[in-house]
Amino acid sequence: MILPVSTRISSKLLEAAKGDGPADLLMTNVNLVNTLSGGIEACSVAVKDGIVLGFEEYRAEKVINAQGAYLCPGFIEAHIHVESTLLSPPEFARAAAGRGTATVVCDPHEIANVLGTEGIEYFLESTAHLPVRIYFMLPSCVPATHMETAGASLAANDLRELYYKYPDRFLGLGEMMNFPGVINQEPGVMAKLDMARSLTIDGHAPGLKGKELNTYILAGPRSDHECVSLEEAAEKLAKGMHVMIREGTSEHNLQDLIPLVNDHNWPSFSLVSDDRHPHDLVNLGHLDHNLRRAVALGIDPVRAVQLVTINPARYFGLKDRGAIAPGFVADMVLVRDLQDFEVIETYLQGKPLKTADFKSSQVPPGNSMHISGLSKTSFDIPAAGQKVRAIDILPGQIVTGKALVKPRIVEGLAQADVDNDLAKLAVVERHRASGSIGLGFVRGLGLKHGAIASTVAHDSHNLIIAGTNDADMLAAARAAQVMGGGLMVVQKGKVAASLALPIAGLMSDLPLDQVVEAMHSLDRACLDMGLDGNPFMILSFLALPVIPELKLTDQGLVDVSRFQVVGLWE
Repeated sequence: MILPVSTRISSKLLEAAKGDGPADLLMTNVNLVNTLSGGIEACSVAVKDGIVLGFEEYRAEKVINAQGAYLCPGFIEAHIHVESTLLSPPEFARAAAGRGTATVVCDPHEIANVLGTEGIEYFLESTAHLPVRIYFMLPSCVPATHMETAGASLAANDLRELYYKYPDRFLGLGEMMNFPGVINQEPGVMAKLDMARSLTIDGHAPGLKGKELNTYILAGPRSDHECVSLEEAAEKLAKGMHVMIREGTSEHNLQDLIPLVNDHNWPSFSLVSDDRHPHDLVNLGHLDHNLRRAVALGIDPVRAVQLVTINPARYFGLKDRGAIAPGFVADMVLVRDLQDFEVIETYLQGKPLKTADFKSSQVPPGNSMHISGLSKTSFDIPAAGQKVRAIDILPGQIVTGKALVKPRIVEGLAQADVDNDLAKLAVVERHRASGSIGLGFVRGLGLKHGAIASTVAHDSHNLIIAGTNDADMLAAARAAQVMGGGLMVVQKGKVAASLALPIAGLMSDLPLDQVVEAMHSLDRACLDMGLDGNPFMILSFLALPVIPELKLTDQGLVDVSRFQVVGLWE
């Protein structure tokens, strides 16, 4: 077996460690954040061939005086969906590296649900030669459930073949969202867990507790990033799970969970993003933002750094990452202090960050939009009662409630009711041109007129549209098809603002600043329609039938607690 390059120790490297040959880099006058000892050490750090030699004084080709700045190991993102950034993988890596991220563990189940192995291999090949090391988890839920139409289906054998083809890129099985399938021992689910028995298996079990949680853990998952309360996280911690404290764009769990971390249990926690909107990448940052938040909430700064370095490294078995010490990869972040974590410079394998290193020649997959049968009657909902089951938006959460509401009835058809903040919702199947459309209502979005639409709709990423009238909803659907997927705002039959996402209908091929500029245009158009906050992020989770309580897919309304499709009308 050929070991990874980072584990091959050459004779030249050993000679340099003894001081018999020059180092490539010596960084002097640093305050080293030592994630192994848990302290801060004033020292020098020597690097040769991208590997740390030690802390002593060495002869070096290049000497940098850090002037007392703090040197941290490169940050490790333990759980993120790159697709959530709306950026291509190389562009995300470039943006994250500028914020100190050196290693990323990505679950590509978004693109996998659209393009299957073709999408995963695009991710693998477009990131193969980047200075940021990007690892992957095998997507466990493609499709996420049987209650939606995805663009692909990956069985245990498909995942096994991917792992054998790219053994140095996959660390394990991605978040097992189908926890009912685990508890009920569905054969396909159990086959995936059995296939990954010797690997790391990530969990996804919101609200699961007691004997059902025991069953889930016994089946294989060993982490969870879905905890929203101290009590939930405490039970999962006590039962052996690695708790990933999520602080992303749509979910903010750090304030509620960080008090659980103490001097005895800290190795069982990591700080993660899960999702990170392009606005936030620019304005807040990546894991540097999570560090600022954790320290502001009272956690010791060195402990906070451990939660984004050595802890995720040990959880995933990355033996040469997560610390600055002899033999570790020289991924290092120089920051001004341990409160704001302002990045002075990121060093990847001992070399300062260069934007040019993040270009990829990999050609993205082709158009993924396949819709048929759209017409003026596509969004008709014939009245069949007095009240409908409506998705109730809960501010700041991706979980939703459910409510019984009265829609407006016009000429025998149920319509949106702006006065009661009730919008019509549609999910249009876009992978197989089946013509399948799920229809429903959502309360609490704030839409006053027009329609918004997105092909980012977890997890199958069909086209989701919210609108106050059918004509604008139809215009949005047709515009999405023409642009190859994306985000759009439609008013009076015309597209007022949009962002094309030609990479699987999930990601732009533009640089970050242009994506953010387009998002600003979308935000302004949304404000004109009464929408504030992050309406597209909210919209993207309304079709996710593994997050309670009521969701809409192309097959209809899904009651997540019952894990089945239910009727729209009471």
